[in-house]
Amino acid sequence: MANPLPGIKAASSCMYDIVSLGEVMLRLDPGEGRIHTARTMTVWEGGGEYNVARGLRRCFQQRAAILTALADNPVGRLVEDFMLQGGLDTRFLVWKPYDGVGRRTRNGLNFVERGYGIRPALSCSDRGHTAISQIKVSDVDWERVFGAAGGTRWFHTGGIFAALSDGTPEVALHAMRAAKKSGALVSYDLNYRASLWKDVGGQAKAREVNRALVPYVDVLFGNEEDFSAALGFELDAGAKDFSELDVESFRRMVERVQQTFPNLSLVATTLREAHSASLNGWGALAAGGGQFWQVPLRDIAILDRVGGGDSFASGFIYGLLEGKDPEWALRCGVAHGALAMTTPGDTTMATLPEVLKAMGGGSARIDR
Repeated sequence: MANPLPGIKAASSCMYDIVSLGEVMLRLDPGEGRIHTARTMTVWEGGGEYNVARGLRRCFQQRAAILTALADNPVGRLVEDFMLQGGLDTRFLVWKPYDGVGRRTRNGLNFVERGYGIRPALSCSDRGHTAISQIKVSDVDWERVFGAAGGTRWFHTGGIFAALSDGTPEVALHAMRAAKKSGALVSYDLNYRASLWKDVGGQAKAREVNRALVPYVDVLFGNEEDFSAALGFELDAGAKDFSELDVESFRRMVERVQQTFPNLSLVATTLREAHSASLNGWGALAAGGGQFWQVPLRDIAILDRVGGGDSFASGFIYGLLEGKDPEWALRCGVAHGALAMTTPGDTTMATLPEVLKAMGGGSARIDR
């Protein structure tokens, strides 16, 4: 069967394999404890769009850059240090002046507890007035990002960035148009977060924004809740809390998405059944060109689920960048996402050999 994805630019013709546009926050993690009783926290970095590029760099050794903005203060410099440790090129980082207390511009904080058993994961973000939420089209030299002097094979952004302010959808749209003009493929993760939209129009606004951006997308990521809340496509059947799902109903919904947006070459979605915070059914589905591929649900142990979907996306993109067929890419995404959820933090600690081993059904026997 033919691969439905259009041609990907040769690596030799570009400076980067992927550029991501989005917010990068400090994640404060109480470990096995709770946010409201913590006395110490571990600090990580994370962000929905950033995590995808970082996974491609650290696990899959792709050339990756991040397009973001930070307030120029010690917290911003700490986030920069994390990004540099992650191996990302930060030349497109926009520094915004800091006013001394954060009245106008600040850096985002995300307090996240992992959950365990019957207690679900919990996130409390503190991200109002952040530097990236105030980014403008004029802040970025788009020719430098996508032009002949540099360029990228793939561009990624998503619904978290688009939800940060009234201005970020315009920036996302400009970036997607510039990427398409340059010949780069564009991916977008719907990544619906009710907390980001509830004070600016809720689901209705989310659907308006995302429906305006999706026509410029080649590969769309999301889960069943994302497609419902962020695009307005409902499942024919399924539990309202999304703890269970009907895969056939899901496939029919994805077909309707592609009929509405025929520009979409591929739609890829994770399948998750949350038996508890520590045990999830995990699989994935992809569709394109009238073809369907599925990795069936399989129960996996979870240490920290945050970032699992982003790691799925980076594994899926890696397969496509390497010229693999969508079925291989889907298995790579599922394996990488599963491995990423066995370690703490938003970002992957997996290696490519570990991903390939997991794809082949390798055991958890100790490697000596």
